[in-house]
Amino acid sequence: MSVTAERKDFYSRLKTKSVAPLWEVLSDIVRKDPRTSVQAALWRYDEMRPFITEAGRIITAEEAERRVLILENPGLPGMSRVTQSLYAGLQLIMPGETAHSHRHSASALRFILEGTGAYTSVDGERMTMKPGDFILTPFWSFHDHGNPGGDPVVWLDGLDIPIVNMFDTSFFEKHEEHEGHLNHEGHEDERAPAVRPVESSLMKYPYEPHRDRLMKMAKAGDLDPRQGFKLEYRNASTGGPPLPTIGAYLQLLPKGFTGQPSRATDATIFCAVEGRGTTTIGDTTFNWLPRDIFVAPSWHPVSHRAAEDSVLFSFSDRPAQEALGIWREEA
Repeated sequence: MSVTAERKDFYSRLKTKSVAPLWEVLSDIVRKDPRTSVQAALWRYDEMRPFITEAGRIITAEEAERRVLILENPGLPGMSRVTQSLYAGLQLIMPGETAHSHRHSASALRFILEGTGAYTSVDGERMTMKPGDFILTPFWSFHDHGNPGGDPVVWLDGLDIPIVNMFDTSFFEKHEEHEGHLNHEGHEDERAPAVRPVESSLMKYPYEPHRDRLMKMAKAGDLDPRQGFKLEYRNASTGGPPLPTIGAYLQLLPKGFTGQPSRATDATIFCAVEGRGTTTIGDTTFNWLPRDIFVAPSWHPVSHRAAEDSVLFSFSDRPAQEALGIWREEA
């Protein structure tokens, strides 16, 4: 559409009134199909771990509030997000440390990557962490972390911070009377508020029983040609997704599996748990090993291949899209 001198003058006068002509931007804001700045990206854990270790040396948990390395999508530099709607990061807690209690509007999940002996407490329930466990921190829940064990513990954080900030609804609050459960020597602090250690919680999804379910699915032989054997984590009390805005999934790719491509509107963050394989996202192919993390942008064809029996954890904003009626999938 040509812009004549008359139209330029008209648009210039509109701008002074904070008004703009729709016809000049219609194709950009109402699109024929999804377009995204999000890029397919891979973070190799073996390359990230030295940086995580260095962060543990140069900044204390108290200074950092939370010692986290943000996984920034290369298509969204400086925006503190892994997709347009979700944040992801690698969080470290060292032996003897605590990360004090706070709460915020954003909902969070934690997928444990390395180490044992640490815990997360959510509204008074203390849940121990083991690799492969998946733990929730629902909206506006007080939560803290501690590590009375002897090993560093690292987990993958996933939060809906960009969604909360899009609505301008972010709130944050420290729990001033609940500043941790360990003393300066790394032992239990008798002055700390009481917590309830739990092994079974609506906020914790242990890895082993969910892996066992995948193995039973494999024995039954109902293989999905795109996803292998895949289960969706569900909230035990509601039957819905673990969090209103974030869905989480676990899938088994048998050795030799070559998946057919599919695409969906939810950009998805994957974390390899076991095995090794390759994933093709659009025109990009990644080789992955355990604890590697990669992201598939919205509406990009995705296909997996497994060099050996492999397990992938993933999460996305699919529940939020389904609630709005805009989620779509294409095989």
